[in-house]
Amino acid sequence: MPGLYVGLMSGTSMDGIDAVLISLSGPPAPRHHTHQPFSPELRETLLELQHAGSNELHRAAQAANALALGYAATVRTLLAQSKVGPEQVRAIGCHGQTVRHRPEKGYTIQLVNGALLAELAGITVVCDFRSRDIAAGGEGAPLVPAFHHAMFAHPERPRAIVNIGGIANITALPVRGHVTGFDCGPGNVLMDGWIMAHQGKAFDADGAWAAQGQSLPELLERLLRHDYFERRPPKSTGRETYNLQWLKKSLSGNERPVDVQATLLELTAAGISRAVDSYCADALEVYLCGGGARNQALVRRLTALQPRRRIATTDELGVAAEMVEATAFAWLADRTLAGKPGNLPQVTGAAGLRILGAIYPA
Repeated sequence: MPGLYVGLMSGTSMDGIDAVLISLSGPPAPRHHTHQPFSPELRETLLELQHAGSNELHRAAQAANALALGYAATVRTLLAQSKVGPEQVRAIGCHGQTVRHRPEKGYTIQLVNGALLAELAGITVVCDFRSRDIAAGGEGAPLVPAFHHAMFAHPERPRAIVNIGGIANITALPVRGHVTGFDCGPGNVLMDGWIMAHQGKAFDADGAWAAQGQSLPELLERLLRHDYFERRPPKSTGRETYNLQWLKKSLSGNERPVDVQATLLELTAAGISRAVDSYCADALEVYLCGGGARNQALVRRLTALQPRRRIATTDELGVAAEMVEATAFAWLADRTLAGKPGNLPQVTGAAGLRILGAIYPA
């Protein structure tokens, strides 16, 4: 089955690995999905690698090996559930785990030992998708808008696709003209970090905790003053910008934790809503994907902030919200092996179209 690919995604939220098996013999058709949480130890290691520390190169190399082992185990589970052998899969498209994203310094780091993953899985691996775009002067992200266009564009209806992972990114799909897209601000990263710090939970299921609080207008205004919101695209961001250390600089210390959580949800909703208004003005349909699409309190706020637009999830377009990013990297792997470009220069700011990724043959 030369049209079968596996896509692997572990994003800024660092909650674990999403794996999809898809057929690319025709239009992308997801066939199966599985999710494997990170162990607390691996997640802690990955979070620590966001910052400089002792013996950092060794720890990063060991983490890359651990990720390869985790990815390979997840692929085995996916294929067993799908009753597909590794010899039937053309390639794995693996995003890797971002621990540093500094395009302004000319580099980005997505940890994974691609050679080890190919050895363990017995399948060709394509990874390190962002580096070539950065080498061409781009931001290296977001890379999913090209897939969004291939999968979700409509010939008569302009649309916006909003991926809400750790960071939120938006893709404008006009009927005519260029596809555009960019990271528009925090997605789940601040909400996840705050609830972990105060309740020991990895995420706020359905936004239930945030819904018990009251958004604090003055705090929200301080957070929205961050200059990233005012920067014009192309632009991308990550934990280097949005983290609890940054948040705490805006706190007085007298806020109720639940009200801070409600404010962080409002911050995510406001950042997305402003981006839609500014860069997707013609779109009357906004489709959400990523883990944040399952946060019902967040979806309600976005719906309230966008009364003239229809807010839905990509489930309605044929790809479950939690499967979109992993499916995109399977699609990008196919582009790489076919010698086709995977970036959109108008999105990333690269000097031109580029074939992305490093290939590790089986």
